[in-house]
Amino acid sequence: MIFKRKREAMGLTAIVSELEEAVATRDGDRTGRAFTAMVNSVQSAPDTERVLAGPRLAALLPAFPPTGPRPMLAMAAGFCVEHGADPVDCAEPILGGVHQDLLDALEFARRWTSTCATENELPEPDEKIIDDALLARLGGDRQEAVRLALAWCSVEEWQPPALAVLCRSTEVRRRHASAILPACRELASLERHDLKCLAYALAVLDDEPLVVLHRPTRTGFEVRIGGIGDNFQLHTLLAHVLVGGGHVPGTVPSAESVRLATDPEPAQGRSQAIATGTFELLTADGERIWNEGLPDDIPVVEGHRLLVLDEPTYQRSWNADRFFPHLPGTAELSRVLTPDETRNWFARTSSGDGIHRAS
Repeated sequence: MIFKRKREAMGLTAIVSELEEAVATRDGDRTGRAFTAMVNSVQSAPDTERVLAGPRLAALLPAFPPTGPRPMLAMAAGFCVEHGADPVDCAEPILGGVHQDLLDALEFARRWTSTCATENELPEPDEKIIDDALLARLGGDRQEAVRLALAWCSVEEWQPPALAVLCRSTEVRRRHASAILPACRELASLERHDLKCLAYALAVLDDEPLVVLHRPTRTGFEVRIGGIGDNFQLHTLLAHVLVGGGHVPGTVPSAESVRLATDPEPAQGRSQAIATGTFELLTADGERIWNEGLPDDIPVVEGHRLLVLDEPTYQRSWNADRFFPHLPGTAELSRVLTPDETRNWFARTSSGDGIHRAS
């Protein structure tokens, strides 16, 4: 939950109207008062008001100055999505703000490292670093420098509202995720921000076909997946479909672990359910695909993501809760490949005769 609940006498609908009018007239003092009242009111408003307020708050994001409290406004809109507001109606302004702050944070890093060859270690993202010396180092227009510095310091604050819309709508992910993911991964690679949740949500595959080869039995399958947050969840669902369906030998995952992976209703808190590994997940080249990774890590081979399953090299088990509580996963067997199709796909793997186990 983005905000903790507090009581506030003012009605959210009226406060949002006041905020809209203040922004439209560019009255800074009035906007500040209405913004503060909105933040307090959204915590205690009934869900019927939050449903209507979410898109209106999101629509205000482009009008807020880049150096203003836009992440908090986005969090208020995301909080409304958590309580029933339409994620599609709220997504474009929220994710547009996310994308712009990611790009601005990357520009901050570029300018920082380009100004001094011997002192290029990037600073921690804390607004305490913003002073005249830092802004001078960034160069250019002062207001622009402030915007870049604030983006560097606040980009993580966009994650909760971004997750609120990404994890509640396949349509939102299809429209926006692929455009934002590269900047997210590039900034995360600088190792100054924790953007794992955002990167994982942006990388979720929907309605994605996988070619799955089971090396011990030399059988092949086409499986269609969607909404899976990590490869722990994928592993469980593949075992459910292939072992539980009687197509390959192995240990059938427990009904509870499958329910936790697929149930539209998220678990209430952390469960004690344990899932047990059934396979080794490998690429066509025999490299291990880690359970901690993503289905998006599965390489594309001749237009299809190709996954090879082998006997596990050691026993694994993990908590069966899914990575994104509000995002149920799906995995469905589309068809069993014919023997000729299976042989052709195995021929595309390392050595042409199957997969060597990863060491």
